[in-house]
Amino acid sequence: MAFVELIDLASERLGGAVLYANDEFFAPKENLLKPSAPVFIEGKYTDNGKWMDGWESARRRSPGYDWCVIRLGLAGRIRGVMVDTSHFKGNYPEQCSIDAAAVEGQPGLEQLLSSDVDWSEVLPVSQLQGDSQNLFPVETDGRFTHLRFKIYPDGGVARLRVYGEVLPDWERIRRRGGEVDLAAVEHGGLVLSCSDMFFGHRHNMIMPGRALNMSDGWETKRRRGPGHDWSIVQLGRRGRIRRLEVDTSWFKGNYPESCSLEAARFEGAQPTESEMSSLEWQEVLPRVRLQAHTRHLFEDEIRDAGEVTHVRFNIYPDGGVSRLRIMGTVAED
Repeated sequence: MAFVELIDLASERLGGAVLYANDEFFAPKENLLKPSAPVFIEGKYTDNGKWMDGWESARRRSPGYDWCVIRLGLAGRIRGVMVDTSHFKGNYPEQCSIDAAAVEGQPGLEQLLSSDVDWSEVLPVSQLQGDSQNLFPVETDGRFTHLRFKIYPDGGVARLRVYGEVLPDWERIRRRGGEVDLAAVEHGGLVLSCSDMFFGHRHNMIMPGRALNMSDGWETKRRRGPGHDWSIVQLGRRGRIRRLEVDTSWFKGNYPESCSLEAARFEGAQPTESEMSSLEWQEVLPRVRLQAHTRHLFEDEIRDAGEVTHVRFNIYPDGGVSRLRIMGTVAED
């Protein structure tokens, strides 16, 4: 489904956290948002039973359901969820549902568990399959910060992914003034497409912080023919590019020989593939050489393309880039 190409708003690496679970007898709630894929270790047990890589409650002997409260790493509009029951075969929940709420600031657990929170159902009670990645589209236009994840009546879930569109508080960002990273995921940036991402996902380039290792970047396979690799980034807000950072940290024998950047302005919502191909791209950074395992900063080389909404980042001929920062000023309107 198309929504899995969006940002995981609940991602642990973006600040997502499971704040509370009514029961976590067999496996802790924190496993639910781990960035890694769930694993199964044959013969591994704890004092409470079989070790499982997920959140697992005890067998319920009374009416009701089990549930947990999740803080999204980034507030946004939810477009779909994946309830991953990998390795849970005879102990997965029969059904699940999700409520969402918008609670600004940094609410404490007492507030989130009180009756003051206005929860809205975004995923009605839905059937689950065991040992599967259960995908559910979500139709909502609200901006949410927290979730209440319910499983019926009990059992284990390996991972929960909450895909959507980041909706930053732009009034607060503007009040801070100065330059911002227009492409950053926390500012609503999104890598729409790329030529290849065999070794590393394209979204890694716009994630917060420095890359943890070589797997935490965008990396293409080795190119055996003519041409070069590229990615297209939709900026979180229209703005004017002032500075660039191209970080090849961890890429030592597989960094690109060089790179360049172009920009365009699109009026309207997210462009279709045909609309992207017809955009008038302007050169912002001419082709420049790169070095291995280095943070490259470009300012004097930047050419003014006016206020833009999208950039096309080109790498020659292939390779890996851990982070791309597009620093600029936000358009007034």
